[in-house]
This record gives sequence, structure tokens and C-alpha cells, in this order.
Amino acid sequence: MPTENTPASPTTPTIPTTDTSPDEKTAAYLPEHTPRISVTELAPDLYRALARADAATRKGLDPVIGELVKIRASQINHCAFCLDMHTKDALAMGESVERIVQLSAWEESKHYYTAKEIAAIELTEAITVLTEGFVPDEVYDKAAEHFDEKELAHLIGAITVINAWNRLSVAARNVPGHYVPGSLG
Repeated sequence: MPTENTPASPTTPTIPTTDTSPDEKTAAYLPEHTPRISVTELAPDLYRALARADAATRKGLDPVIGELVKIRASQINHCAFCLDMHTKDALAMGESVERIVQLSAWEESKHYYTAKEIAAIELTEAITVLTEGFVPDEVYDKAAEHFDEKELAHLIGAITVINAWNRLSVAARNVPGHYVPGSLG
């Protein structure tokens, strides 16, 4: 973790100015927070079970749609750790910066996505934000128009699993910025 007297690491953002030293640029950023708990270490069976569920959803879902769903749910749930991971994975698999950036405002940026991707994003929001009620029939029906039943089952599973990961990461206060794309499988 950088401090006021150390240069930024490759994962630490830098301030785009030319008239300050690297130490001054790094000093402008606040320090990382401390994680609360390591679920991976203290509940390894839970971690492995969730990882297996995640892997199972990927077997029946387009990887691009899978990453869009993970990013969108993570945005809604304010999970910085998962946003760091899934944006890096999406970029590593060739996703564009523009589509990732526009995902948080997809309703005004639909032209960046296919109809199938929009149906997945809408279903992600409906499943993620259950406090607003159940998943509306029109949202489910739209997704069912674009995904066969097997794909739809995997999509629902992927949305459910990323929401579980988000909740674990937010509760544990996992620290973003250190994930290496593809390092978890």
C-alpha cells in the first residue's frame, strides 16, 4: 500500500499532472482500508462452494454477458472489490472501456449493447434490487425471449452468485486494486 513517501504501485491510480513528483502524486490519495475478516481463510468450505457455483454458471453462459452481469450487479451493490476484479477480467478478454464505463448508465447508452445483453442487464437489476419487489414478469419474459431455458437458468444462477460474492466482499471489506486478471480461474 503506498504511503506519502512511497511511489504508486501499478494498481494505484496516478494523478495526471506533470508538475509534481511521483511522491506528491501518491500522497494525494487516501490509504487503503483494512479488511475486516478473511472468509477465504476462516470459511474455506463456503468459499470453495461459492467458487464451484460460480464455475457452474459459466459453463452455460456467454462470457461477455457473464462479465457484464457481474459488473452491473457489483455497481448496484457498491462492491469495489468485485468491480475491480470483473472490469479487469472483462478488459483482459477484450471488452471495450466504453462498454464498461457506460454500463452504469445503460438505460441512456443502450446502443452500446445487443438486445440480448440489455435483457441480461435488466434481469440483473431486477434480481439484485429485490427491495423494490419481485422480478417483474415483463423483465423475465424479455430475458426468456433472448435466452433458451438452459442459458436463462445459468444467467439467473450467475446473477445470484455474484450477488452472494458482493455481499461477502462488502461485509468483509475486501480491498480492491490488487486483483490480477484471470488469477482466480
